[in-house]
Amino acid sequence: MKKKISITIGEKTLQDIDSIIDNIYIRNRSQAIELLVNNALGENKVAVILSGGPVKNIMISENEYRVTAKINGSSVIEHMIIKLKEEGFKKIFFIARKEIINAVFSIMQNGSKHGVSIEYVEEKESQGTSDSLRLVRGKINTNFLVVYGDIIFDKLSLEELWNEHLKRKGTSTLLLTTTPDPTKKGVVKIEGSKILEFVQKPEASDVYLGFSSIFITLPEILEYPGHSLERDIFPVLAKKGLLNGYLSTSRVLKLHSAEDIRKITQH
Repeated sequence: MKKKISITIGEKTLQDIDSIIDNIYIRNRSQAIELLVNNALGENKVAVILSGGPVKNIMISENEYRVTAKINGSSVIEHMIIKLKEEGFKKIFFIARKEIINAVFSIMQNGSKHGVSIEYVEEKESQGTSDSLRLVRGKINTNFLVVYGDIIFDKLSLEELWNEHLKRKGTSTLLLTTTPDPTKKGVVKIEGSKILEFVQKPEASDVYLGFSSIFITLPEILEYPGHSLERDIFPVLAKKGLLNGYLSTSRVLKLHSAEDIRKITQH
């Protein structure tokens, strides 16, 4: 049940509130204020874990997936869910092919033992990360976090990334870190917090600032055409001035091979 109240707000704050009204998902000041208050209180925070694509591409060994591999006695998915819960994300969508969903469900079930609710979204086919993410269209109507299913981010402050996104006018805010090899990442040209250009795995680059597999976005990203977030969507958002970046010195660990698992376990 909603109640009508009267409040006094400074002119600059009111301008900031009006700036997030897009007439699609947020149609008026009341919706904008309610969204900002809920986000500030940690309510309705939603995360999506992307583990889509052909099963063979996300195998870490002959009988193990990246997201179910063990690190110090716990699976990658357990590390992720525990961290998300600590940061206030209680509703989690997990997108993957049927075999991977079955493997993750055997570990996490519905998430209740960790204090979260996990909804499994089966992917039949896709040609990229945007195709995978689009499977939650109609299920989310507020800002949400997207995390790729092959990383460990225990040391990262998601709250800082979340708050930075809420302060900026734009569709998406990408986590950025420095990289020794920009040819293996999506690299960005940035001014302040505004990403001016996004290039996925350039053949050569003198820019060493790259996308680190985590971002926060509005649902409108699901309406953009294209198979890949990195090749199709992020470059377009950058050109439109709708893509922001948040630079962090915290390490996000990629897990692409058994050797990656071994190195992380040793440290």
